[in-house]
Amino acid sequence: MSRHAGARAIEVLPRQLVPKSGAVRPGGERHRERVASGAAQLYVADDEEKDRVPIPPRPGAIIRALSATGDLFALGLDTTRATFKRPFAAREALEQFWFVVSVSWIPAMLVAIPFGAVIALQLGTLTVQVGAQSFTGAASVLAVVQQAAPIVTTLVIAGAGGAAICADLGSRKIRDEIDAMKVIGVSPIQRLVVPRVLACIAAAILLNGLVSVVGVLGGYFFNVIVQGGTPGAYLASFTALAQISDLWVGEIKAAIFGFIAGVVAAYRGLNTAPGPKGVGDAVNQSVVITFLLLFFVNFVITTLYLQLFPGKGA
Repeated sequence: MSRHAGARAIEVLPRQLVPKSGAVRPGGERHRERVASGAAQLYVADDEEKDRVPIPPRPGAIIRALSATGDLFALGLDTTRATFKRPFAAREALEQFWFVVSVSWIPAMLVAIPFGAVIALQLGTLTVQVGAQSFTGAASVLAVVQQAAPIVTTLVIAGAGGAAICADLGSRKIRDEIDAMKVIGVSPIQRLVVPRVLACIAAAILLNGLVSVVGVLGGYFFNVIVQGGTPGAYLASFTALAQISDLWVGEIKAAIFGFIAGVVAAYRGLNTAPGPKGVGDAVNQSVVITFLLLFFVNFVITTLYLQLFPGKGA
Protein backbone atom coordinates (compact mmCIF):
# COMPACT_ATOMS: atom_id res chain seq x y z
CA MET A 1 0.00 0.00 0.00
CA SER A 2 1.17 3.55 -0.79
CA ARG A 3 -0.40 7.03 -0.81
CA HIS A 4 -0.41 9.81 -3.42
CA ALA A 5 -1.55 13.40 -3.03
CA GLY A 6 -5.35 13.78 -3.16
CA ALA A 7 -5.95 10.03 -3.29
CA ARG A 8 -7.28 7.59 -0.79
CA ALA A 9 -5.95 4.10 -0.19
CA ILE A 10 -4.29 3.06 -3.41
CA GLU A 11 -4.10 -0.62 -4.29
CA VAL A 12 -1.11 -1.66 -6.39
CA LEU A 13 -2.17 -4.31 -8.90
CA PRO A 14 0.67 -6.20 -10.64
CA ARG A 15 0.36 -6.56 -14.36
CA GLN A 16 -1.55 -9.76 -15.12
CA LEU A 17 -1.39 -12.17 -18.01
CA VAL A 18 -4.40 -11.80 -20.28
CA PRO A 19 -5.89 -15.04 -21.71
CA LYS A 20 -5.97 -15.30 -25.51
CA SER A 21 -9.72 -15.88 -25.36
CA GLY A 22 -10.21 -12.40 -23.88
CA ALA A 23 -11.91 -13.74 -20.76
CA VAL A 24 -11.60 -11.62 -17.62
CA ARG A 25 -10.06 -13.24 -14.56
CA PRO A 26 -12.31 -13.34 -11.48
CA GLY A 27 -9.69 -11.53 -9.42
CA GLY A 28 -9.40 -8.77 -11.98
CA GLU A 29 -13.19 -8.36 -12.11
CA ARG A 30 -13.39 -8.03 -8.33
CA HIS A 31 -10.63 -5.44 -8.35
CA ARG A 32 -12.44 -3.39 -11.00
CA GLU A 33 -15.57 -3.43 -8.89
CA ARG A 34 -13.62 -2.14 -5.88
CA VAL A 35 -12.08 0.64 -7.96
CA ALA A 36 -15.45 1.59 -9.46
CA SER A 37 -17.08 1.74 -6.01
CA GLY A 38 -14.40 4.14 -4.75
CA ALA A 39 -13.06 1.76 -2.11
CA ALA A 40 -9.68 1.68 -3.82
CA GLN A 41 -7.95 3.42 -6.67
CA LEU A 42 -5.90 1.67 -9.30
CA TYR A 43 -2.24 2.50 -9.49
CA VAL A 44 -0.03 1.04 -12.21
CA ALA A 45 3.72 1.36 -11.94
CA ASP A 46 5.22 3.80 -14.43
CA ASP A 47 8.11 2.99 -16.74
CA GLU A 48 10.74 4.08 -14.24
CA GLU A 49 9.40 1.77 -11.54
CA LYS A 50 8.99 -1.09 -13.99
CA ASP A 51 12.66 -0.84 -14.91
CA ARG A 52 13.57 -1.52 -11.29
CA VAL A 53 12.13 -5.05 -11.53
CA PRO A 54 14.55 -7.21 -13.54
CA ILE A 55 12.92 -9.54 -16.05
CA PRO A 56 14.82 -12.83 -16.32
CA PRO A 57 16.01 -13.37 -19.89
CA ARG A 58 14.71 -16.34 -21.83
CA PRO A 59 17.47 -18.95 -22.19
CA GLY A 60 18.89 -19.37 -25.65
CA ALA A 61 18.67 -22.43 -27.86
CA ILE A 62 22.07 -23.76 -26.78
CA ILE A 63 21.23 -23.42 -23.09
CA ARG A 64 17.89 -25.15 -23.60
CA ALA A 65 19.55 -27.97 -25.55
CA LEU A 66 22.19 -28.48 -22.86
CA SER A 67 19.55 -28.40 -20.15
CA ALA A 68 17.44 -30.99 -21.97
CA THR A 69 20.51 -33.20 -22.45
CA GLY A 70 21.29 -33.01 -18.74
CA ASP A 71 17.70 -33.82 -17.84
CA LEU A 72 17.77 -36.83 -20.17
CA PHE A 73 20.94 -38.17 -18.56
CA ALA A 74 19.48 -37.53 -15.11
CA LEU A 75 16.37 -39.52 -16.03
CA GLY A 76 18.57 -42.37 -17.24
CA LEU A 77 20.49 -42.42 -13.95
CA ASP A 78 17.28 -42.19 -11.89
CA THR A 79 15.80 -45.06 -13.90
CA THR A 80 18.88 -47.22 -13.33
CA ARG A 81 18.82 -46.48 -9.60
CA ALA A 82 15.07 -47.07 -9.29
CA THR A 83 15.37 -50.44 -11.03
CA PHE A 84 16.89 -51.97 -7.89
CA LYS A 85 14.34 -50.48 -5.50
CA ARG A 86 11.27 -52.21 -4.18
CA PRO A 87 8.41 -52.62 -4.79
CA PHE A 88 8.98 -53.60 -8.39
CA ALA A 89 6.05 -53.33 -10.83
CA ALA A 90 6.52 -56.81 -12.30
CA ARG A 91 3.03 -57.04 -13.80
CA GLU A 92 3.39 -53.67 -15.50
CA ALA A 93 6.79 -54.67 -16.90
CA LEU A 94 5.41 -57.94 -18.27
CA GLU A 95 2.46 -56.19 -19.90
CA GLN A 96 4.70 -53.58 -21.48
CA PHE A 97 7.14 -56.24 -22.70
CA TRP A 98 4.34 -58.18 -24.37
CA PHE A 99 3.00 -55.01 -25.96
CA VAL A 100 6.39 -53.92 -27.35
CA VAL A 101 7.12 -57.39 -28.73
CA SER A 102 3.65 -57.77 -30.25
CA VAL A 103 3.90 -54.52 -32.22
CA SER A 104 7.55 -54.92 -33.23
CA TRP A 105 8.38 -58.50 -34.18
CA ILE A 106 6.64 -58.65 -37.56
CA PRO A 107 7.96 -55.26 -38.82
CA ALA A 108 11.43 -56.20 -37.54
CA MET A 109 11.48 -59.42 -39.57
CA LEU A 110 10.14 -57.69 -42.68
CA VAL A 111 12.84 -55.03 -42.44
CA ALA A 112 15.60 -57.59 -41.68
CA ILE A 113 15.05 -59.50 -44.97
CA PRO A 114 15.99 -56.64 -47.34
CA PHE A 115 18.81 -55.57 -45.00
CA GLY A 116 20.38 -59.02 -45.14
CA ALA A 117 19.78 -59.26 -48.87
CA VAL A 118 21.41 -55.92 -49.64
CA ILE A 119 24.44 -56.73 -47.50
CA ALA A 120 24.85 -60.17 -49.08
CA LEU A 121 24.47 -58.84 -52.62
CA GLN A 122 26.93 -56.02 -52.06
CA LEU A 123 29.52 -58.20 -50.38
CA GLY A 124 29.02 -60.96 -52.95
CA THR A 125 29.78 -58.56 -55.78
CA LEU A 126 32.83 -57.21 -53.96
CA THR A 127 34.26 -60.63 -53.11
CA VAL A 128 33.89 -61.78 -56.70
CA GLN A 129 35.88 -58.76 -57.87
CA VAL A 130 38.74 -59.42 -55.46
CA GLY A 131 38.60 -63.21 -55.81
CA ALA A 132 37.51 -64.01 -52.25
CA GLN A 133 34.15 -65.68 -52.84
CA SER A 134 34.73 -68.11 -49.97
CA PHE A 135 34.50 -65.29 -47.44
CA THR A 136 31.12 -63.99 -48.60
CA GLY A 137 29.17 -65.83 -45.95
CA ALA A 138 31.48 -64.82 -43.11
CA ALA A 139 31.43 -61.15 -44.08
CA SER A 140 27.64 -61.15 -44.49
CA VAL A 141 27.02 -62.80 -41.14
CA LEU A 142 29.46 -60.43 -39.44
CA ALA A 143 27.77 -57.35 -40.89
CA VAL A 144 24.26 -58.57 -40.09
CA VAL A 145 24.92 -59.81 -36.54
CA GLN A 146 27.07 -56.91 -35.35
CA GLN A 147 25.72 -53.92 -37.23
CA ALA A 148 22.41 -54.40 -39.01
CA ALA A 149 20.46 -56.52 -36.51
CA PRO A 150 20.81 -54.27 -33.41
CA ILE A 151 20.06 -51.13 -35.42
CA VAL A 152 17.05 -52.59 -37.24
CA THR A 153 15.64 -54.07 -34.03
CA THR A 154 15.87 -50.88 -32.03
CA LEU A 155 14.65 -48.64 -34.85
CA VAL A 156 11.49 -50.72 -35.08
CA ILE A 157 11.07 -50.76 -31.29
CA ALA A 158 11.53 -46.98 -31.12
CA GLY A 159 9.13 -46.36 -33.99
CA ALA A 160 6.39 -48.69 -32.71
CA GLY A 161 6.76 -49.39 -28.99
CA GLY A 162 8.67 -46.21 -28.07
CA ALA A 163 6.13 -43.97 -29.79
CA ALA A 164 3.29 -45.69 -27.92
CA ILE A 165 5.15 -45.34 -24.60
CA CYS A 166 5.73 -41.64 -25.21
CA ALA A 167 2.07 -41.08 -26.13
CA ASP A 168 0.90 -42.97 -23.04
CA LEU A 169 3.09 -41.03 -20.62
CA GLY A 170 2.34 -37.76 -22.42
CA SER A 171 -1.41 -38.27 -22.10
CA ARG A 172 -0.94 -39.02 -18.40
CA LYS A 173 1.08 -35.83 -18.07
CA ILE A 174 -1.51 -33.53 -19.65
CA ARG A 175 -4.23 -35.14 -17.48
CA ASP A 176 -2.14 -34.34 -14.36
CA GLU A 177 -1.86 -38.01 -13.44
CA ILE A 178 1.92 -37.70 -13.03
CA ASP A 179 1.52 -34.81 -10.58
CA ALA A 180 -1.19 -36.71 -8.73
CA MET A 181 1.17 -39.67 -8.29
CA LYS A 182 3.81 -37.38 -6.82
CA VAL A 183 1.26 -35.88 -4.42
CA ILE A 184 0.27 -39.28 -3.00
CA GLY A 185 3.91 -40.32 -2.65
CA VAL A 186 4.23 -42.68 -5.63
CA SER A 187 7.35 -42.28 -7.77
CA PRO A 188 6.41 -42.00 -11.47
CA ILE A 189 9.88 -43.18 -12.43
CA GLN A 190 9.67 -46.36 -10.36
CA ARG A 191 6.04 -47.08 -11.20
CA LEU A 192 5.88 -46.06 -14.88
CA VAL A 193 9.32 -45.46 -16.39
CA VAL A 194 11.27 -48.45 -15.04
CA PRO A 195 8.84 -51.14 -16.34
CA ARG A 196 8.73 -49.57 -19.78
CA VAL A 197 12.51 -49.18 -20.08
CA LEU A 198 13.09 -52.78 -18.95
CA ALA A 199 10.46 -53.92 -21.43
CA CYS A 200 12.30 -52.15 -24.27
CA ILE A 201 15.62 -53.71 -23.19
CA ALA A 202 14.21 -57.24 -22.97
CA ALA A 203 12.36 -56.89 -26.27
CA ALA A 204 15.48 -55.56 -28.01
CA ILE A 205 17.61 -58.48 -26.76
CA LEU A 206 15.12 -61.15 -27.83
CA LEU A 207 14.16 -59.57 -31.16
CA ASN A 208 17.82 -58.99 -32.00
CA GLY A 209 18.36 -62.74 -32.15
CA LEU A 210 15.30 -63.17 -34.35
CA VAL A 211 16.37 -60.38 -36.69
CA SER A 212 19.89 -61.83 -36.90
CA VAL A 213 18.55 -65.23 -37.99
CA VAL A 214 16.15 -63.73 -40.54
CA GLY A 215 18.84 -61.41 -41.91
CA VAL A 216 21.35 -64.24 -42.32
CA LEU A 217 18.76 -66.45 -44.04
CA GLY A 218 17.79 -63.58 -46.35
CA GLY A 219 21.44 -63.01 -47.23
CA TYR A 220 21.98 -66.72 -47.84
CA PHE A 221 18.94 -66.96 -50.13
CA PHE A 222 19.85 -63.97 -52.29
CA ASN A 223 23.53 -64.90 -52.48
CA VAL A 224 22.83 -68.46 -53.53
CA ILE A 225 19.76 -67.89 -55.75
CA VAL A 226 20.44 -64.48 -57.29
CA GLN A 227 24.25 -64.44 -57.49
CA GLY A 228 24.73 -68.16 -58.00
CA GLY A 229 26.88 -68.69 -54.93
CA THR A 230 27.77 -72.11 -53.52
CA PRO A 231 25.62 -73.07 -50.51
CA GLY A 232 28.36 -75.16 -48.92
CA ALA A 233 30.97 -72.44 -49.23
CA TYR A 234 28.57 -69.84 -47.83
CA LEU A 235 27.76 -71.96 -44.78
CA ALA A 236 31.31 -73.23 -44.22
CA SER A 237 32.75 -69.70 -44.13
CA PHE A 238 30.68 -68.67 -41.12
CA THR A 239 33.47 -69.50 -38.69
CA ALA A 240 36.23 -68.00 -40.82
CA LEU A 241 35.67 -64.48 -39.52
CA ALA A 242 32.55 -64.64 -37.37
CA GLN A 243 33.04 -65.62 -33.72
CA ILE A 244 30.61 -66.30 -30.90
CA SER A 245 31.82 -63.04 -29.35
CA ASP A 246 30.32 -61.18 -32.32
CA LEU A 247 26.89 -62.40 -31.28
CA TRP A 248 27.52 -61.12 -27.76
CA VAL A 249 28.52 -57.74 -29.17
CA GLY A 250 25.25 -57.58 -31.08
CA GLU A 251 23.25 -58.48 -27.97
CA ILE A 252 25.07 -55.89 -25.85
CA LYS A 253 24.38 -53.28 -28.51
CA ALA A 254 20.71 -54.27 -28.57
CA ALA A 255 20.46 -53.92 -24.76
CA ILE A 256 22.09 -50.48 -24.81
CA PHE A 257 19.96 -49.33 -27.73
CA GLY A 258 16.80 -50.61 -26.05
CA PHE A 259 17.69 -48.65 -22.92
CA ILE A 260 18.20 -45.50 -24.98
CA ALA A 261 14.89 -45.95 -26.82
CA GLY A 262 12.97 -46.46 -23.56
CA VAL A 263 14.57 -43.55 -21.71
CA VAL A 264 14.10 -41.09 -24.60
CA ALA A 265 10.46 -42.09 -25.03
CA ALA A 266 9.82 -41.74 -21.30
CA TYR A 267 11.63 -38.38 -21.12
CA ARG A 268 9.65 -36.83 -23.95
CA GLY A 269 6.42 -38.23 -22.53
CA LEU A 270 7.06 -36.81 -19.06
CA ASN A 271 8.04 -33.41 -20.47
CA THR A 272 5.36 -33.00 -23.11
CA ALA A 273 3.69 -29.67 -23.74
CA PRO A 274 0.02 -29.22 -22.79
CA GLY A 275 -2.68 -30.37 -25.16
CA PRO A 276 -2.97 -33.05 -27.84
CA LYS A 277 -0.57 -31.14 -30.10
CA GLY A 278 2.06 -31.29 -27.38
CA VAL A 279 1.68 -35.07 -27.15
CA GLY A 280 1.97 -35.44 -30.93
CA ASP A 281 5.08 -33.27 -31.04
CA ALA A 282 6.61 -35.24 -28.16
CA VAL A 283 6.08 -38.54 -29.99
CA ASN A 284 7.68 -37.17 -33.15
CA GLN A 285 10.64 -35.78 -31.21
CA SER A 286 11.18 -39.01 -29.29
CA VAL A 287 11.46 -41.06 -32.49
CA VAL A 288 13.81 -38.59 -34.19
CA ILE A 289 16.05 -38.18 -31.13
CA THR A 290 16.24 -41.95 -30.67
CA PHE A 291 17.29 -42.48 -34.29
CA LEU A 292 20.07 -39.90 -34.00
CA LEU A 293 21.35 -41.29 -30.71
CA LEU A 294 21.31 -44.87 -31.98
CA PHE A 295 23.58 -44.17 -34.93
CA PHE A 296 25.95 -42.07 -32.83
CA VAL A 297 26.19 -44.63 -30.02
CA ASN A 298 26.62 -47.43 -32.56
CA PHE A 299 29.58 -45.58 -34.05
CA VAL A 300 31.15 -45.12 -30.61
CA ILE A 301 30.66 -48.76 -29.57
CA THR A 302 31.98 -50.12 -32.88
CA THR A 303 35.04 -47.87 -32.70
CA LEU A 304 35.83 -48.93 -29.15
CA TYR A 305 35.36 -52.61 -30.03
CA LEU A 306 37.72 -52.37 -33.00
CA GLN A 307 40.34 -50.63 -30.86
CA LEU A 308 40.12 -53.12 -28.00
CA PHE A 309 39.68 -56.30 -30.08
CA PRO A 310 41.18 -55.58 -33.52
CA GLY A 311 41.78 -59.23 -34.37
CA LYS A 312 38.09 -60.18 -34.24
CA GLY A 313 36.75 -57.82 -36.89
CA ALA A 314 34.20 -55.06 -36.72
